[in-house]
Amino acid sequence: MPTKKALVIEDDKNIAELLRLYLEKDGFEVTIALNGALGVSEFERVSPDVVLLDLMLPGLDGWDVCREIRAASSVPIIMLTAKTETPDKVTGLELGADDYITKPFEAPELIARVHAVMRRAERADTGARRLVFDNLVIDMDSFELIVSGQKVEAPPKEMELLFHLASSPNRVYTRNQLLDEVWGFDYFGDTRTVDVHIKRLRMKLEGASERWSIKTVWSVGYKFEADEQRL
Repeated sequence: MPTKKALVIEDDKNIAELLRLYLEKDGFEVTIALNGALGVSEFERVSPDVVLLDLMLPGLDGWDVCREIRAASSVPIIMLTAKTETPDKVTGLELGADDYITKPFEAPELIARVHAVMRRAERADTGARRLVFDNLVIDMDSFELIVSGQKVEAPPKEMELLFHLASSPNRVYTRNQLLDEVWGFDYFGDTRTVDVHIKRLRMKLEGASERWSIKTVWSVGYKFEADEQRL
């Protein structure tokens, strides 16, 4: 089985080396980049299986690096931040990060999060699963989202969340159910994560059809509302 590769983009050398220690002990091959620009070039060179990305980088900051990586790849990204304010966490998730961890962190939690995002990405890449609605194709085999005939880029959890909702049209899911069933019981986030991903999906699906939509059921959660059977 090939060695998994991790890219750590962190300007604090002590934290970067600590991350290297934790990850190598867990069997990862680790590459470190001490600034954002180097992180982007190392990402292109290494093609890692997971990225641990500090937000507060000199020059090209973590948000910009996340945009650059997400434009080219759906690789799992975990944001590392000393910030605890909700807007910073939400911004990272809206840009396509898969999870975030607040400094200081403990090794077991970090490794658990790394394995969790990688498992979710692997699940999204496997299995013969394809749903078709009016102007919408969710294909988990080719990992493609087709909206009005055009391929739309979507990271793993967006695809899994949409597929999960659309697999049971008109069924209402609570946010906690979606966290459990899409993110998994080992996810460390909160229900705001679901709201952020729904918002991103709605932007990508907007105007595609009047025959289906992602509806908010106030005080409960969400459903994929459709007035037809799958095609």
